[in-house]
Amino acid sequence: MSGRFADEEDAPGGEAARRRRARYRAWHRGIKEMDLVLGPFADRHVDTFSRQGLAEFERLLDCADQDIYDWLTGRKAAPEGQADELLDAVRRSAFGDAGAP
Repeated sequence: MSGRFADEEDAPGGEAARRRRARYRAWHRGIKEMDLVLGPFADRHVDTFSRQGLAEFERLLDCADQDIYDWLTGRKAAPEGQADELLDAVRRSAFGDAGAP
């Protein structure tokens, strides 16, 4: 073992650290409703995301809660560049196959 971290993944910018940070950010949002939508989704999926999938999820976490809520419920269309497949997966996870309420 050389350096401060046993594994480069555990370093602050490493993939394992990014996954832990994404899970934390999903559970600690500005509004409780988004905690309850994004937190369980992160618990189920963050560890299985590819690097690209993790980056897409991190970009989603950078967005405002109200925007994410509006996209998930269909009140507003997601902007170009937001991963439609990811939003669909979050929507199915939160609302089931019936879609948004």
